[in-house]
Parts: sequence; C-alpha cells; structure tokens
Amino acid sequence: MIKVDHLSKKFGDLTVLRDVTTEIVKGEVISIIGPSGTGKSTFLRCLNLLDQPSGGKIEIDGVNILNPSTDVPKLRRKMGMVFQSFNLFAHLSVLDNLTLGPIKLLGAGRAEAQSKAHELLKLVGLAEKADSFPDELSGGQKQRVAIARCLAMDPEIILFDEPTSALDPTMVSEVLAVMRRLAKEGLTMLIVTHEMDFARDVSSRVLYMDDGVIYEQGTPTQIFEQPQREKTCAFIHRIRSLNLRINSQDFDLYAINAEIEQFCEKQILPKKTRQHLLLLVEELLVIYRPRLAGAPLEIILGYAEKTGRLELTLDALGDAPNPLDSAALPDELGLTIITNLAESIDYRADSNGNRLSIRLIRD
Repeated sequence: MIKVDHLSKKFGDLTVLRDVTTEIVKGEVISIIGPSGTGKSTFLRCLNLLDQPSGGKIEIDGVNILNPSTDVPKLRRKMGMVFQSFNLFAHLSVLDNLTLGPIKLLGAGRAEAQSKAHELLKLVGLAEKADSFPDELSGGQKQRVAIARCLAMDPEIILFDEPTSALDPTMVSEVLAVMRRLAKEGLTMLIVTHEMDFARDVSSRVLYMDDGVIYEQGTPTQIFEQPQREKTCAFIHRIRSLNLRINSQDFDLYAINAEIEQFCEKQILPKKTRQHLLLLVEELLVIYRPRLAGAPLEIILGYAEKTGRLELTLDALGDAPNPLDSAALPDELGLTIITNLAESIDYRADSNGNRLSIRLIRD
C-alpha cells in the first residue's frame, strides 16, 4: 500500500530523516520504536504530507504523492491519523465530532453519519458518551473518541503518533485495547509507540529507528528477543554502560573502582554485586597488566535494566592469546575467582584485536 524510497527531511540545518526506505503491505501492523528525537513522528507526518519531505519518494497504491499533479486531499482520505493530543473540537459534542468529517468531506447524509458514529462509539466502548463534550471526558476517553472519529472517515491506513504518551498510566490500557481490536480486524496500522509490550504483542513487523534511519527491522520476535545490531540491543534491553580506558601499566585502581562504584549506585545494584564486580575487575587487571605495555585496554561495563544482567567486556588490540588460558597465568587462584563469579565467559579474536566478555552471576 505504501512504498517509501530514500525519504529525507530537514528543518533548516537539522536533518531529522536521512534515508528511509521501506514498504508497507495491506493488513500489516507496524510498530515504530526507538529513542526520542530520532525521526519517528516526522516519518509519519511525511507520509501524509503534514510535513513536506526534503527528498525521496512516497507512493500510496502506486501513486507518487510528491508529484505536483497528484490529488493529495483525495489520497489523504485513505489515511487517517491519531495524534498524541486528541485534537477534538471542544465546542462540539462527541457525536458531532464524529459526523463532521463524513458530512463535510465525504458527502454523507446526517442520519447515515450519525448511525455510523453510534456504531463506532460502541466499538470503542463509549456509546453512552455520544452527547457529552470533550471537557467531560477523561484523557483515555478522548483518545478513544479520536480513534472513532478517524474510523468514521473509512481510512485504509491509520497512523498513530504515540497515542498513549499524553495519558495517565491507568488510561493507557483502555486505548491499547481498542487498538488491539483494530489490529485483529485487519486494519493497516503504523504505530509510533513507547509501549514495548504492546508493540511485541500486536505487530506483524517492528521498525527500530535511530539517527533518522530505519536502523533495524524484523518480526517482534527478531527485534525483541534476537536484535542483531548494537543500538537496537541497547534500546530493547535498556542497557546502561560505563566505558573506561586504561593506557598504561601504572593505572589508578582506586579511581577505576570509584567510577565503577558510582555506576553501580546509579543502577541501584546490590552491595554484594558491587563487591563481586570490583573483585572481578581487580583480578582481570592483574592478568592484563603485562599487556598494557604495548596497547591500551578498553573496559565496558553494561547493565541491562530489563533483565538485570551485568556484563563486563575487555577490548584489547593485537592477536594475543586468551588471557584466561591457564597455561599463560602465573597461578590458578585468579582464574578460580573469575570463573566462580562468572555466569558465562566468551573470548573472541580477529585481525582488529581481541574481546573478552564476562557475564556476572546475578545475586
């Protein structure tokens, strides 16, 4: 239904979308996730020309909507949009909010429009609110009315721009329940959302956007359980990280320990975990110290907020053998301490250097 080729968007000197290319097939439910400020909402607004793209091509049912000769209002009728802030007409009743568009734009008769509006209000669970005004509704109810108003125009595609972000947590579930029902009925939907569980449950495909591009895409299982790229993995697991660089054998262990302690405090890690982590780092630095005469060592500490996993990675240059190879160690005590603290140990080497990754046992 929608084909996007090399879409870009600039606001002055600020580049928001760089090179977005994708296709949306009829009946797909696509969730668009990613950090704030990475172009997700701008992407939706470009699809219906609320924001004019700076470059690229957008086709809807084979028609290039950026062609000057295209009847854009006609194409827009195929595509509804639900915003963060409801945008209901405050001076009109709920029923009149739903019937205004069909009567004015589609030429529907009033009786026909009202009958359909009542059916849609039943669909979103608000039949009894037909004669109410927007200021008499909760935020969740307003958003459900906004969805019903969108459906009143018989769209083939609905764009949802963070439809729950302005709601109290208690109201989020009622809006998501309506969206789940629409997904089951086969409506084509593009949803910008920060509700990860919802995106996992309802989507046929997930787009992860970062830095103005579609950084990774796949099924919910692929994106949420087996992300292939680093930024996707960090976002999905909400990984917090600490990077330390050690340039010589005369490193300051007290300063290193202080930075690790501060990181652990920010993540509210248990005292026992902190002690184990500091002991692990100290034992590893004893092993790595002889190598620091030739090349620096990068220490990366990653904490996955979602899973509670704590992983320590040491990156070194050169093709040196595995530092935990017992044959190269002065004694077995350090190795015993390290293996007792580790849930898993992985060593990899290539032409660029070598990496040792240790996942700590969770307390």
